[in-house]
Amino acid sequence: MEYRFLGASGFKVPVLSFGAGTFGGKGPLFSAWGNTDVAQAQRLIDICLDAGVNMFDTADVYSDGVSESILGAAIKGRRDKTIVSTKLTLRAGEGPNDVGASRHHLIDGVDKALKRLGTDYIDLLQLHHFDAMTPVESVMSTLDDLVRAGKLRYLGVSNFSGWHLMKSQAVADRHGYSRYVANQTYYSLIGRDYEWELMPLGRDQGVGAVVWSPLGWGRLTGKIRRGQPLPEGSRLHDTAGFAPPVDEERLYRVVDALDEIAAETGKTIPQIALNWLLQRPTVSTILIGARNEAQLRQNLEAVGWNLTPEQIAKLDAASYVTPPYPYYPYWNGQFTERNPPLV
Repeated sequence: MEYRFLGASGFKVPVLSFGAGTFGGKGPLFSAWGNTDVAQAQRLIDICLDAGVNMFDTADVYSDGVSESILGAAIKGRRDKTIVSTKLTLRAGEGPNDVGASRHHLIDGVDKALKRLGTDYIDLLQLHHFDAMTPVESVMSTLDDLVRAGKLRYLGVSNFSGWHLMKSQAVADRHGYSRYVANQTYYSLIGRDYEWELMPLGRDQGVGAVVWSPLGWGRLTGKIRRGQPLPEGSRLHDTAGFAPPVDEERLYRVVDALDEIAAETGKTIPQIALNWLLQRPTVSTILIGARNEAQLRQNLEAVGWNLTPEQIAKLDAASYVTPPYPYYPYWNGQFTERNPPLV
């Protein structure tokens, strides 16, 4: 397993991490993702640790906290061998203050997460969304207090825009607070918006990408094909409404390119899609999920080899979409002399 720095933290994480969204299976969305119990989670974590995958990501809203509880039970007795990542700020209760990044909710949410996880510290806490109703100064001050108290070690965000993240970093710098070092972001061959603004920001500000849904919400499994109905067992029947949108013709174009490279390499479509992401700038780790051992073992084989430059170029071309203003001049060569593109 390869390990990379988590942004500018000086802390290393495996290039593949395990997403525990399948733990619990409570509610319409998460039941479609999976319903892994403690015993099954322990087995999946055994396989991960044997392969060098020691980072596990969850959130307070995953199955209403059950995912955190199962993860905590599954790593009991081996907490020192694991990196625990979780998220909060989305609505986690019916009370008026059970949502957002207020000082009240951050402190209360962290304490509840620690209890469910059965630990006294969280390696990486990420804010699940930007809270426009709470002053950024208050958010960064509270997070810094939690770091100084030893409850959190590193900070990150998820689903932030570029200005959300940059304003937060500026406030942290102004007051000497802990900075964000991770951005849990949607990024895949059929979702490359991350590259337009957040990737250059990540490189400039030392923020590493923790990639979620690297297979495009299950669309890059090799089971979705042009001219064929959605497979009966696909979770997209139940979860497509929650997924980032994608142009179908672009999806099929990408799948065609993946098919060609699969024939050349003997690798599966998911393995190729994951390996492409591992070659992208600023990517620290990719979250892989699995409902069973077979899926997990297949995803683990995305490392230990590299696509050729020609194969990467083929995937780049198949997945390309013209960025919106003001980003497209940087991509079509108008400004490249003084602004070299990252990708």
